[in-house]
Amino acid sequence: MSVPEVVNLKDKFALFTEQWQPKVVGELNGQQVKIARIGGEFVWHAHEHEDELFMVVRGTLRLRFRDGEQTVNEGELIVVPRGTEHLPVAETEETWIMMFEPAGTVNTGTAGGERTVAVLETL
Repeated sequence: MSVPEVVNLKDKFALFTEQWQPKVVGELNGQQVKIARIGGEFVWHAHEHEDELFMVVRGTLRLRFRDGEQTVNEGELIVVPRGTEHLPVAETEETWIMMFEPAGTVNTGTAGGERTVAVLETL
């Protein structure tokens, strides 16, 4: 067995500049660790079968829900339960997020649309 790789998030974020295009930086137990640069609003969506963890690496994320909202600051995380409709919003010009979710989870959930990323790049 080989020695596991250390993932430096700052180095990984330096490899791309596009927003709302998640990249895979690790996998474990059927889950993918994804990072993304985000700016402005995404789309209202839900994941029917998957919980979703968001951790803010840089900036501030506001997650709007149909019955309220939560602000997630640098170094904080939130778990959005499956089936919960949500709208991610970058509160700063650019926010860096890390997500944990089952492999194959579509970024726009059941909403689909032009922001759907069909194939994720692995960094």
